[in-house]
Amino acid sequence: MTPASSASPAAGPPVAPRTQQAPSAPGRLGEAIPAAELYDYLSRLEEWLRARRTELDRLDAAAQAAASPETYTADMLLAMTLWQAARTRADEMGVVWDSGRADAVGREKISQLVWGRLSSPDGSSLVSLVEATRLCDAIVSALRTRLSFDPNAADEVARFRGLRAELARCDELAGSDTTARGRVEKLRERWTRLRDKASNGADVTGPLTELEAEVARTERDLIVGASERRELARDRRQAVERYAALEAREPSLRELAARCRREIAAPPRLAVPDVSRLGEVPADRAGLDGFLTRLATVARAFDTVEASYSAPLRERAELRYRLDAYRVRADTNGRSVSPTVRSGLAEARAAGEAVPCDVVLLRFLVEQYQFLTRDLPAHLSSPAPGSSPVPGQEGSS
Repeated sequence: MTPASSASPAAGPPVAPRTQQAPSAPGRLGEAIPAAELYDYLSRLEEWLRARRTELDRLDAAAQAAASPETYTADMLLAMTLWQAARTRADEMGVVWDSGRADAVGREKISQLVWGRLSSPDGSSLVSLVEATRLCDAIVSALRTRLSFDPNAADEVARFRGLRAELARCDELAGSDTTARGRVEKLRERWTRLRDKASNGADVTGPLTELEAEVARTERDLIVGASERRELARDRRQAVERYAALEAREPSLRELAARCRREIAAPPRLAVPDVSRLGEVPADRAGLDGFLTRLATVARAFDTVEASYSAPLRERAELRYRLDAYRVRADTNGRSVSPTVRSGLAEARAAGEAVPCDVVLLRFLVEQYQFLTRDLPAHLSSPAPGSSPVPGQEGSS
């Protein structure tokens, strides 16, 4: 933007430069944006942030100098808040971008920063970066008109033309929402009446200013509403996907629980939740939030059921493996020739193959067999050179 000081004093009031609009964002949520498109977007976003900050400062100065500065405070505060949220998010993207060194994972994260919700604690957290910049543009346009900061705004024809463009954007934002479309239609009727009065020579300065403020508020509300609808649709898709995943997981858990009850003595006594009892996925925000909470509860219950029923089966398999390992050790160190060791092996194997299997007993028998197959001290494991075995101990352990 060209600084105001560049205008010649003899040329009249300083002329505000043409407003720079926020750049169109590339890609979409969840995909890695191509590096070239991302570089172009980040560059244009930085230009927009600089230009918008300069204009906001000029508008703030004009508002302070106005006859009723308090009438502009709310809009100025919101515009500044949106700009600051966009500035913070741009800085976060710059860190991930890392001067162009971001890989596919980093570029996917940047797409989440572009299209995901802003993280500020105020109303800007309801919108994405794209919507925040667009909303900031709309508020600045309305402020510029109300403050007559743009000399062309004094021309009623230009003001009506600007309102018509804003109403067209409101139509697009309203979509199929009948309530929102009705609100926009009422504003369009007011615009038509004022235009007819102005064409007949009536002074419509006051009503026109009120209409500009109302249209600006409507566009702001519709941007936030559209963001909330998109967020609701996205959360509902996620809820449907999680519900389907739990439905697909339920049969395998029931099979696991049945197997554990059949093969393990004293199995866990946990019920497998019935996913179908959750009902249909709600379409409203309050109902959907509660449904997502219940989905998370069922998912945690599934994890608990899976861990509880698989633990004894896994321990039985581990004990069987250890028993085989100890048998190999007994064969290696010669302990397998002992009748006591052979008896311990047979007893442990029988416990491990029993149906249902008593895992506690199996654990005890495997640990006992481990003790029996331990390596004996050298003076016990083999006779000293030249000595004869002690009578009666040839076959003992």
